[in-house]
Amino acid sequence: MFAIFRREMQAYFLTPVGYIYTGLFLLLTGLFFTFGNLFSGSSRFTGFLGGTLSIFLFAVPVLTMRLFAEEKKQKTDQLFLTGPISIAAVVCGKFFAAMTVYCGTLLVTALYAVVIAAYGDLQVLETVGSYIGFVFLGACYISLGIFISAATENQIASALVCFFVLMIIRILDPLALAVPPDIRTGAIAATVILVAILVLIFVNTKNAVITFGTAVLGCIVVGAFWLFRQDVYFGFVQNIMGWFSLNRRYESFSIGLLRPDSLFYYASFTGFFLFLTIRLIEKRRWS
Repeated sequence: MFAIFRREMQAYFLTPVGYIYTGLFLLLTGLFFTFGNLFSGSSRFTGFLGGTLSIFLFAVPVLTMRLFAEEKKQKTDQLFLTGPISIAAVVCGKFFAAMTVYCGTLLVTALYAVVIAAYGDLQVLETVGSYIGFVFLGACYISLGIFISAATENQIASALVCFFVLMIIRILDPLALAVPPDIRTGAIAATVILVAILVLIFVNTKNAVITFGTAVLGCIVVGAFWLFRQDVYFGFVQNIMGWFSLNRRYESFSIGLLRPDSLFYYASFTGFFLFLTIRLIEKRRWS
């Protein structure tokens, strides 16, 4: 894994990607700090931190787009597909390399907090909590970006798909408020989710028997709740979207509160998408 990590760290700064990511991130955060704090004379650092959260939507796709997409394009992925190294080591090496660049660049922005602390009134707990939240949130975004990169063969396509997926995650909470919370809407949403699961199962297994059995079981569950526990469907869409909302869990970090359930969720989300990436590449290895 260390060899992959070292190779990726070199690749970041032997190609324009590392410089583009670092320059883009520091330029935008610098503008936010300059106009939000220096020019306005404000010591309120939480506004800067909120703006930084939005920058991730543009910066993370740049950071992750080449990790596997470029390997497939140049056919260099055959080296680890046919070599003795484990796919898990490859994926983890690339992930930790991306996290190192991400955290290193994020660390530079901590200098802005030092300026605020020296000349103003820095909210220490909120600032520290926000940066810890940035690390965990960034790990989720990067793991998702790596998975998308492994599923595509073009860097630009990988970056665009990653950007739109992160955008959807970002606006999940506003979208949830726009959906009616009534029981009928919840039942329809549950049915749509069931159909999506069935399609996913069939695409991956190509087994009609397994898909049909899952469909029957799913219909029984959805129908049973409709007949005996309709209250489950009230606010169903809001609950599902809330469960997938990464940014909602970040709110506790932004007020200096480190909640174990949020930390566990972020770690699980990251591990899940790294696992999916490993399985996706292993499938190509044996196909």
